[in-house]
Amino acid sequence: MEATIFTGWIYDHLLPHAEKVKVAHPLMLRAIAAAKKKNDRIDAAKIADCLRCDFLPECHIASTEIRDRRRFLRYRNLVQRQTVQMKNRISGLLMETGVSYDKLRLHRMGYFEELLSTNEEVRDNIRPLLKICRQQIDRAIRLDSTLLRTLERDPLLSDRLERLRTIPGVGPITALTWVLEVGDTSRFRSIKQAISYCGLCGEEKRSADKVMRTPISKQRNKHIQRVLVEAARLAPRYSEELVS
Repeated sequence: MEATIFTGWIYDHLLPHAEKVKVAHPLMLRAIAAAKKKNDRIDAAKIADCLRCDFLPECHIASTEIRDRRRFLRYRNLVQRQTVQMKNRISGLLMETGVSYDKLRLHRMGYFEELLSTNEEVRDNIRPLLKICRQQIDRAIRLDSTLLRTLERDPLLSDRLERLRTIPGVGPITALTWVLEVGDTSRFRSIKQAISYCGLCGEEKRSADKVMRTPISKQRNKHIQRVLVEAARLAPRYSEELVS
């Protein structure tokens, strides 16, 4: 079967009833979709032929335990994005109405409350919106802390997280993302494959003496890529070993 939004649920449902369940890589099976004659019977026959010849391109499916915890982490990422949107909305409201403010301190609770109570430039018609945005941010911050504590204290993850955080520049978010998005590193045939999966480098093509790098693959894991890039930018601030 090909990977879809329901793949994990179908995989878990079939696993107890089969000796082995394999998930086909959808892009590798593109030839089936491009055929002139296409129906479920033909598709099933071609997949069965690939499987019989040991030529079926497989997708890696993480364990149910990892997928359940990864769902928590991705929900936390959604909360973070919504928090940033609310902060940008507050800044936008103030700029739209000509209110001067210190952008470095704006989202600190003490400064925000002082701004609303003492700054005469803040109009009454935007005060309710500003307060609603601030309340959303506060709720998101509390939810973010709860989700992180839940994952960090999980006995399935705690040992590996502790080992990863001994690496200079690796904090709790980077460690959690690596554990839950990458999973079992033994599934990669080489370091180059792992680098490609993380979206850190394009494929290398050689022709005679020329070496070219292709664009980064869209099949990368965007979640681990974003976290690793952010970690690389911030790590020198917290680790002297990485400054140079």
